[in-house]
Amino acid sequence: MHSVRDILKHKNGELWSVPPSESVLEAVREMARRGVGALLVMRDGQLEGILSERDYARKVILQGRRSDTTTVEEIMSREVISIDPDTMARQGLELMTEKFIRHLPVVEDGRVIGVVSIGDLVKSVIQEQQSTIEELERYVTG
Repeated sequence: MHSVRDILKHKNGELWSVPPSESVLEAVREMARRGVGALLVMRDGQLEGILSERDYARKVILQGRRSDTTTVEEIMSREVISIDPDTMARQGLELMTEKFIRHLPVVEDGRVIGVVSIGDLVKSVIQEQQSTIEELERYVTG
């Protein structure tokens, strides 16, 4: 069974973040540059929130706000749900499903060490299941 820590070992280890004072327009540009759907919002190395494409769509576009004058701090999700690196992938997936979220900061000893997406966790769970299937097939066929 794979833990979140195992998943992070296969990622590049970079943390992409923006400061809370950044314009939403620049934050969305950064998401596009990085090919990600969310950014951590960090101030002085501390996690203050998370900004997702969903936040942008619902709190800027649908409310008729301007991306260039709205700051990240105004629309970010402040109540960040995070996960411990020793949590199993399946448990992380259950948490994401229950909370309707797609990105989880991974926090160890009060410090963000990575981010996992729902895609990362689904891929891990599928790999675990495939491995189990292969083991069972070998057992049955002797």
